[in-house]
Amino acid sequence: MRKIIHVDMDAFFASVEQRDDPALRGRPVAVGGASARGVVAAASYEARAFGVRSAMSSVVARRKCPELVFVKPRFEAYKAVSAQIREIFYEFTDLVEPLSLDEAYLDVTENFAGEPSATRIAQAIRAEIRAKTGLTASAGVSYNKFLAKLASDERKPDGLFVVPPQMGPSFVSGLPVERLHGVGPATRARMNRLGLMTVADLRERPLDFLSRRFGKAGRHYYGLARGIDERPVRPDRPRKSIGAETTFFEDLDDAEAMRAALAPIAQKVWGRAAALGVCGRGVTLKAKSADFVVSTRARSLRAPVASVEALTREGFALLACLPPQRRGVRLLGLSLSALEPAGREAAAQLDLALA
Repeated sequence: MRKIIHVDMDAFFASVEQRDDPALRGRPVAVGGASARGVVAAASYEARAFGVRSAMSSVVARRKCPELVFVKPRFEAYKAVSAQIREIFYEFTDLVEPLSLDEAYLDVTENFAGEPSATRIAQAIRAEIRAKTGLTASAGVSYNKFLAKLASDERKPDGLFVVPPQMGPSFVSGLPVERLHGVGPATRARMNRLGLMTVADLRERPLDFLSRRFGKAGRHYYGLARGIDERPVRPDRPRKSIGAETTFFEDLDDAEAMRAALAPIAQKVWGRAAALGVCGRGVTLKAKSADFVVSTRARSLRAPVASVEALTREGFALLACLPPQRRGVRLLGLSLSALEPAGREAAAQLDLALA
């Protein structure tokens, strides 16, 4: 049985604007054009309280909320934050399926943290998103994509909801049929004409009835009505690098302390490489000083790093190349790039290093 998380940022575009402009905080904000032909791309929760929604015309939105503040979209800013959020996802699993800039499915059945609880992983992801971006995310956790997505809507904003296997069929039974994945306005109308208003109505009809009326999709609806969804999470990109970083409660002031802190980071990176069955020829060190100045050092190797000890040695060598840190180091990170499948020898060393 899979363990699936659906993460959905809360009022993403509007929240980025409110984060970046304190004058907008607590006010009803619409991202989009304010002209007569404009359309709302996103609305803050303060605006939603007045009935303002995305895809609504700006004229209607202004009528519903005269105090509405319109902000021009900054898609480059939203893409940059989205990239930050996705990197957080990739700290836990490579099985990430983005649906848009602000939401994604994650399959954490097997994960880099070795954490058996998908709920705890969802909690960790939400906490890290808040710490690194200043934004909130809602998450749904369940045993398939359909239920995880439904669950993420249950506690918005800034919430977490879990649908365990024993709860799945009853959780969906009272939903209107348009909440089912793949049911748009036209299909909903067809279902309603057949007397199918809720998922409970749909569940009463046999498979052959649904197949006759809806073709191949009939089997899909039959399963969803029972809390069944076999669609896998489909990752959209190959990994280019594997990394890990740690922010310290107290700044590190000397080289020995930095070396001691870097060793477990190297262990974490190597563990992720082992989970993916890859090795790499590029090693990059990242250091953030107490005054938030970021320094990086990198090297490309002729042969792939073959063991956690080798990765640690390369990290130590790069650490020695850093400029003097006058105010100490608050963060260290290490990454492995130029990835390639681990050969038999390398794979054996990966296994031995983790044994």
